[in-house]
Amino acid sequence: MNWHAIRAIYFFEMARTRRTLLQSIVAPVISTALYFVVFGAAIGGRIQEVDGVAYGAFIVPGLIMLSLLTQSIANASFAIYFPKFVGTIFEILSAPISAAEIVIGYVGAAATKSLVLGLIILGTAALIVPLRIDHPGLMLLFLVLTAVTFSLLGFIIGIWAEGFEQLQLVPLLVVTPLTFLGGSFYSVDMLPGIWKTVALFNPVVYLISGFRWSFFSLSDVDVRISLAATFGFLFLCLALVAWIFRTGYRLKK
Repeated sequence: MNWHAIRAIYFFEMARTRRTLLQSIVAPVISTALYFVVFGAAIGGRIQEVDGVAYGAFIVPGLIMLSLLTQSIANASFAIYFPKFVGTIFEILSAPISAAEIVIGYVGAAATKSLVLGLIILGTAALIVPLRIDHPGLMLLFLVLTAVTFSLLGFIIGIWAEGFEQLQLVPLLVVTPLTFLGGSFYSVDMLPGIWKTVALFNPVVYLISGFRWSFFSLSDVDVRISLAATFGFLFLCLALVAWIFRTGYRLKK
């Protein structure tokens, strides 16, 4: 394993985050804080508790997941798309670096940024609402798994995209709506009839449900199923990345 190459890619990407600190960290934290204020005041005034948990605290795991998913995808997709856009991707591919080392460098940096952002939002939330974490180890596991998995998805999107419009297509039209409909601001049990069944086909439900269980020991789906679904999506993304490097899909043009 060429750790020098991995460190070079990783620290280059982390340095880019420091140069764009306002956009990368400050803006998402402010946006999430506004969600707390708006939803906590508007809906929290009508819904005092959900399953014995104060509504303001109940939405914290969903909001963290919303930021984690969108930022993981955005960080990783732009990180690999920009070298394609300017043509430096060929220098990376021709260097004595394996596909695994390239992925570890780019995905590791994107996941690290998302984890830092998630922890900052968690700390901010703890200052605003009464928060408890029943299973901190499981919470960190879900954070890491989600950050790595969706950074891999972002890496795939960055390779697939042929323009900046396509780069934003999946996050805006697929991931964000699924997150809002995945129980970020409500319990799936609150949905009527068939809509509860329909919601279970949304993969984001399993992420948010498992993550919420690590906080309050309550969930819409068994936490073991949530973990299995998260690992399943991780392995699917790894398989797609392996296929991309094996075939050279949109890399060797």
